[in-house]
Amino acid sequence: MAHINERHPGSPWRADALQAIDPDHFPRLGDYRGRGVATTATYAARQFGLGSGMGLARGAHLCPQAILLPPDFDRYRRFSQAFKAIILSEAPVMEDRGIDEVFIDLTKVAGVQEDGGRALATRLQARIQAETGLSCSIGVAPNKLIAKMASDLDKPHGITIIHPEDLQTRIWPLPCRRISGIGPKTDERLQKLGVLTICPAGRLRHGLAGGTLGTRTGQWLHDAAWGQDDRPVANRAEPVTISRETTFERDLHAVHDRAELAAIFTRLAEQTAQDLQRKGLSGPHGGHQAALCGFPHRDARADNRAPTQDAGDIRRLAGRCLKRVDLQRRFRLLGIRVSSLERADAAHEAAPDAHTQPPGRGTALLKGRSPGKIPPGRQEISPDP
Repeated sequence: MAHINERHPGSPWRADALQAIDPDHFPRLGDYRGRGVATTATYAARQFGLGSGMGLARGAHLCPQAILLPPDFDRYRRFSQAFKAIILSEAPVMEDRGIDEVFIDLTKVAGVQEDGGRALATRLQARIQAETGLSCSIGVAPNKLIAKMASDLDKPHGITIIHPEDLQTRIWPLPCRRISGIGPKTDERLQKLGVLTICPAGRLRHGLAGGTLGTRTGQWLHDAAWGQDDRPVANRAEPVTISRETTFERDLHAVHDRAELAAIFTRLAEQTAQDLQRKGLSGPHGGHQAALCGFPHRDARADNRAPTQDAGDIRRLAGRCLKRVDLQRRFRLLGIRVSSLERADAAHEAAPDAHTQPPGRGTALLKGRSPGKIPPGRQEISPDP
């Protein structure tokens, strides 16, 4: 915002009113200098190879003419809550998968069995557009695995319904990377086996897959290729971890830059505590860990025996990690991660005993099945950027 106000001083431009600013006032990605990463990219920018999580320096080479917009996470959260409230008013069993993605269970939603969920998907899409201004893509399928892939097939603003008989025609031609859980390393090993799409993954012999990928991964890949996924839609999905991190404009030294690092360290602990408080969570608990991220070869971890939402406790716990790393080396980023979270109200009710097991993560509802009919029981909704 300082850049915009300096170059265009006609109005007091503010970060909470980005929509009122002429896009030409924003800096171009080609002028960026630093180590930041992209939160997301529009479909127009993605045609040049830009995407979420990409380093902005790399993105500047791919699409220097792209407009670089500052993030507004408070506004994102408000819109996220609004679109999820619309979904819950139509289908009350919803698994929250982040700021812009949910699964819903359609098994007991009226009318879904008659039309496979298309009317509900159309109604949800129209309501979200009318009430929030957001477009979204919806995938309807017998389970979460296929629904996730379906939601990506017809973006933006698409509705894709996959029935069991569509698996080989719609899903098998897709690259293996479309299967949620297959990352770059596994995909590289599959390509060495000549497995470029999901189709041969489904026909891959278990022995060959197991020998290359490991027995469990080979079996899982075979099952995934055949669309097998029995995970229920959890009515309430809690985050496993909460973290905050920052990347420095220059590498910092633990001794020479001690004052600057101390201020950053405190700010990260405060932001992590605020995130926990806002979500009604506490952690770590039951002998689990907080981690200090960003050192050259490994993260450092420390255990805690009592749940907390306090910034001072989080800073102290993360500070214990410093004793386990080489502070003579410079590092480029610093982060605090709190894991093994639980609801704050449950934490207050339970005694902080080392043998206490973390509470359950909510109610899981299984799909109902009737003989000869496989209902489109899972639906995945993802707002389009």
